[in-house]
Amino acid sequence: MTYTPRPYRRTTVPPAATLHGLRRFTAGYTPYLRNQVAAAGGFGPWFDRQLAGGYDDDWYASTARWWPSINASAATIWQRHKDEVEELWRADANYQCWAMVRRFGTKRQVLETMADFWEHHLHVPASGEVGPFRASYGKTVRTHALGRFDDLLTAAITHPAMAVYLDNANSTKSAPNENLGRELLELHTVGRGNYGEDDVKSSARILTGYRVGLWSDWAFSYDPTKHWTGPVKVMDFEHANSDPDGRAVLTAYLRHLAHHPATARRIALKLARRFVSDDPSDALVTKLAQVYLDNDTAIRPVLKALVATTSFKTSAGQKVRTPPEDVVATWRALGVRFSAAPRSSGDSSGANAILWQSDSIGLRPFGWQRPDGRPDTAEAWGSTSRFLASLDIHFTMAGGWWPEVGTDYRTAASWLPQSRIRFDELVDHLSRCLHGRGSTALLLQVACEATGCKPATVITSTHAIVRWEWARLLTVFLDSPTHMTR
Repeated sequence: MTYTPRPYRRTTVPPAATLHGLRRFTAGYTPYLRNQVAAAGGFGPWFDRQLAGGYDDDWYASTARWWPSINASAATIWQRHKDEVEELWRADANYQCWAMVRRFGTKRQVLETMADFWEHHLHVPASGEVGPFRASYGKTVRTHALGRFDDLLTAAITHPAMAVYLDNANSTKSAPNENLGRELLELHTVGRGNYGEDDVKSSARILTGYRVGLWSDWAFSYDPTKHWTGPVKVMDFEHANSDPDGRAVLTAYLRHLAHHPATARRIALKLARRFVSDDPSDALVTKLAQVYLDNDTAIRPVLKALVATTSFKTSAGQKVRTPPEDVVATWRALGVRFSAAPRSSGDSSGANAILWQSDSIGLRPFGWQRPDGRPDTAEAWGSTSRFLASLDIHFTMAGGWWPEVGTDYRTAASWLPQSRIRFDELVDHLSRCLHGRGSTALLLQVACEATGCKPATVITSTHAIVRWEWARLLTVFLDSPTHMTR
C-alpha cells in the first residue's frame, strides 16, 4: 500500500517560518494562534506586538484568583499553614499549577515564555520554606521578563524568596553566608572562571543586611546593623562600602555585574540554547552579547536580533520539549478548556492535575532542586523513560479520562471538518490542527497502522474510529517527534 498525503486545504496553516517562530516562543501551536498572527500581519508584526505588550492580560489576572495563595501576603499564607487550611507545600504547588495554566491560555505568549526562561535562570525552587514568597517571586520576575536585565537581576536578588532559598536571610556582618554571593557570580551573571574566592567573600559581604522572619512572622526587612561595612572588591568592582545601609552599594554592584561582558555572553548563550539549539555557534553568542551590551541590558532588542539570524531560522526541530512544556502543549493541541480550580475537588481538578501530569513525565515546573535551574538540552529530556511516560500521559489526555473535573474536552465528532471525509484527508486536517502543517507519508502510514484504516476509508461520525478509538488516532500526532520537539 502506498501512503501519499492528501491535502485538506480548507484547514489553513501558517508559513513554515512563522510556525517555527511560534513553536519556539509560545507554549504550543493552535489554530487560534495562527489567526492571531494573521490578524497582526504576520510573524514579525505579531512578535513586535507581543514584545510591546500589545495583547490583553486578562487570563493572567483571572486565573490568579483560582488559588487563594497566589495573591495572598506571606503572613496570610503562613497563617493558613498554621491553621491547617493549606500547608506551605500546597502554596508552592498552587504557583506551579498557575504557571502552567498561564502558559496554556494567555494571549501574551512571548511574555510567559520569557518569564519561564528567567525563572529558570534566576532559579528558586517551589518547595518548602520558600512557600510564603514563591508566587510573589514569580510575579516579580514576570514583571521584568521583557525589560532590562539589570532591573530584573536587582529585583530577583533582593527578593525574600531568593534570600530564603540561598540563605541570605541568615547572613550577617559577623557571619556572612556565601551561598547567594557565590551563585550570583557563578550562575546568575559572569560564570565560572571569572572570579576567585576573595570575590565570593566580598560578594557575600555586600549582600548582608536583608532579614526574613523565618518560621515566625516571615516579615522581610533590611537591618543596617547586620550589614558588613568596609572596602569591598569583586573582580573590577570596588566600593568603600562605608554606609551601614548597604542597599546603594548592592544596587551598584548588581548593575555592574549585569553590564559585565562575561554576563552578556552568559545570557546570550542561555538565550541561544533555549531558542536556537543545544550547541549554538560562538558567532551567534558573540552577536547577541554585543546587542545586549549595546542596548543597556535590554532584552527586547536581543530577542529581535535572535529571530532575525540565519541560525534561528534554520534550527527547526532541534529542541526537545521539557515535561511541563509537553503537558501544556498537549492541552493546547487538544483544545481543552479549563475552568476555575474547585477547592473541594483538589487534585481532581484539571487546573491542579496538570501539575501531577508534568511530574509523572519527569519534572514539575520549578521542581529542580539545585540552584543551577532546569537543564534545557535534548540529552536531559530525551531519555526512553521520559518518552514512554509522555506516551502514557498523551493517551490519557487524548481520551479525556483524567482529569475529568474542571475540564471541557472536545468530542471526537467535533474534530471532523465535514460529515464524510476520506481518512487520508482527515489525517492531513488533524495534522494541520495539531501540528500546524500538513501530514507526511510516514504520518499517514502510522495513522493507518494504528487504526486499521486505509487511506481511502470514508470516516463519518458513526465510524468505529470516531465512536471508540479516537484517542488512539490523536496519540499518533501527540507521540510524534513533531509534537515532542519545539
